[in-house]
Amino acid sequence: MRTQPSTATPEIHHERTFRRFTLSQRLEHTVIFLSIAVLLITGLPQKYRSASWSQELLSTPERVHRIQDIHHIAATVLTLEVLFHLVNAIVLLIRRKLPGHIFLTLQDIRDAGKMLRYLLFLRKDKPSFGKYNFEQKVTYWFLFISIGIMVGTGFILLFPVTLTRWLPGSVIPAAKMAHSTEAIVTAIFVVIWHFYHVHIERLNLSIFTGRLSEQEMRTYHADEFEHLTGEKANRAETGGNS
Repeated sequence: MRTQPSTATPEIHHERTFRRFTLSQRLEHTVIFLSIAVLLITGLPQKYRSASWSQELLSTPERVHRIQDIHHIAATVLTLEVLFHLVNAIVLLIRRKLPGHIFLTLQDIRDAGKMLRYLLFLRKDKPSFGKYNFEQKVTYWFLFISIGIMVGTGFILLFPVTLTRWLPGSVIPAAKMAHSTEAIVTAIFVVIWHFYHVHIERLNLSIFTGRLSEQEMRTYHADEFEHLTGEKANRAETGGNS
């Protein structure tokens, strides 16, 4: 006897999502990521000229000039992005539309202390956070200052003759050391700290999609979730990085 196929429709689960990044912010992130990646790829061979792999890559004057040109183009793109970011922030500030979520506050110091106690098993629950936790704020401001140093010292190295008309000659080797060292520190910070916490510890794709799921909001941004919805976020399960 032939059985009739089941006509029951599968249960559909609907979950709210919350906007985390605007399209402009996501594009900025992409520009910064790509320009810094190109700067590292073209800058490291110039820093370690005595290494065999660098000598093979920069074996002819034409290759040296080509890599330097690519490096300068990427530096120009990064500089324009920094200027856009600053101008946009100033405009929003003048219009009183700049959210204060990214600025460090005393609460971030308290949250860092709570997280330290949690990691030392002196506290049962992780602290809950708003739109950005203290680690994300430190990441933003570290990169903001680091990129500023690289842009400033990079232009000193790009126009050494012009700048030494007003500045002492010792500023050139100092800028060269600061530029290359800061680039390496930034690369290490991004790969080990930022990439691990965002993409390995927890697969966070909000910088690409622009949105977070309700569960992610409840778990990692409980204070923000409660502020937006007026609902409880089950704080006992909150905390962590994103």
